[in-house]
Amino acid sequence: MKILCISDETDPLIYSKNIVSRYGDVDLVLAAGDLPLKYYEFIISSLNKPLYFVFGNHNLEFLHQFTSSSAIVQYGYSDGKGEVQVLPAFGGDFVDGKVVYDKRNKLIIAGLGGAMRYNKGKHQFTEREMFFRVMKMVPHLLFNRLFRGRYLDILLTHAAPLGLGDDSDRCHQGFATFLTFMEWFKPTYLLHGHIHLHDLNANRHTVFKETKIINVFQNYMLEDPSLGKDSANGN
Repeated sequence: MKILCISDETDPLIYSKNIVSRYGDVDLVLAAGDLPLKYYEFIISSLNKPLYFVFGNHNLEFLHQFTSSSAIVQYGYSDGKGEVQVLPAFGGDFVDGKVVYDKRNKLIIAGLGGAMRYNKGKHQFTEREMFFRVMKMVPHLLFNRLFRGRYLDILLTHAAPLGLGDDSDRCHQGFATFLTFMEWFKPTYLLHGHIHLHDLNANRHTVFKETKIINVFQNYMLEDPSLGKDSANGN
């Protein structure tokens, strides 16, 4: 399987008329946050491949439209009954706080966006809050283990795990909860952004237990033929 992974900064090699010749053979796209939705729209319309994304701690102008509490708008009835859910005209799949199954690629993806709480900004979480976000995923993860032979394939985050590719300041500190997640559910990959790489040749890879951790800042191509196999049913 070939996956185009993106995060944090738009890449002129992707945002170009040559995107199809460069990336037309990917199976899907994973976005780890802090990118504008119009960038995702360009990629989807150009490649016609699935795109799954989480939000980071920047470019959050549409975040409220993907949350259940605020994705409702009124469209003019005086009795207040004219309400409809309105989301941006956008073809990507929001996986922040969710566990999803890509049938085409037989791939299980879970998403945990946001950053460590460092001020009163949006989409920031304490360690405790992130842990409870994980706990909400547990029923879906157990279902996957029972019926698909593994909990998940890829955990897509914005922040890094604590002590593994994160930074020392509060904003860029990683989550210990992600370490617990990897111990319990053993994803093949944890893909994150948030930590900018000033040298794109710098090491992006870390390993924790059975999980390969990759910083996908800007652009990273993940190729792994072993991904996308449902061992429980033999497919």
